[in-house]
Amino acid sequence: MTPPEIPTSWASLPFFQTDWPALWARLSAEPGWQPEPQNIFRALSLTPRDKVRVVILGQDPYHTPGRAQGLAFSFPPGAPPRDSLKNILTELASDTGQTKTDGDLTPWAEQGVLLLNTTLTVPIGQAFGHKSWGWSRLTTQILAATAQDGPRAFLLWGGPAQKLCTHIPRDPHLFLEAAHPSPLSAWRGFFGSRPFSQTNAWLTSRGEPAITWAA
Repeated sequence: MTPPEIPTSWASLPFFQTDWPALWARLSAEPGWQPEPQNIFRALSLTPRDKVRVVILGQDPYHTPGRAQGLAFSFPPGAPPRDSLKNILTELASDTGQTKTDGDLTPWAEQGVLLLNTTLTVPIGQAFGHKSWGWSRLTTQILAATAQDGPRAFLLWGGPAQKLCTHIPRDPHLFLEAAHPSPLSAWRGFFGSRPFSQTNAWLTSRGEPAITWAA
């Protein structure tokens, strides 16, 4: 199995020298996990460190075969959105009046939205199965580096995402915290949280272009 290429702009993070070799060896010996190896760091590849403007932090990849794309919440191109993503797009329509029918979130990543999961791999059919494998060390380093690079908008959906960001100072960033958009919890505060319009208002107030969420 060929290891994924480490995105250049993130390669200086300590994780890639201290933790990644052993974690990759463990993954290589483990059958049946997602996403495909070449997509593990896809979020980091599509959104280089100096291009990050917004961070959307999910939990772990979809554990249903064929869905995980290496971008938090994203579906394969042309696949009808379901589960958490369906609720995200429902909130987008309610919040902004914009409709996005394709579940592929690549256009968001290309506009500077880092679609990061707290855990980057998952066994097929077993949510949170790799939660204790050490991925949080990488996620924590990414979040810290991103916060140090300048003001960023952090959209934190669910307790695990919020917990990972407790060490980041609130100023000068935007923090929008809500329940996870899964069918089990979206009604507890994700619906009505208006993350998309609030993020764009914050970006434009700083003289930055808004995110085209319907792209």
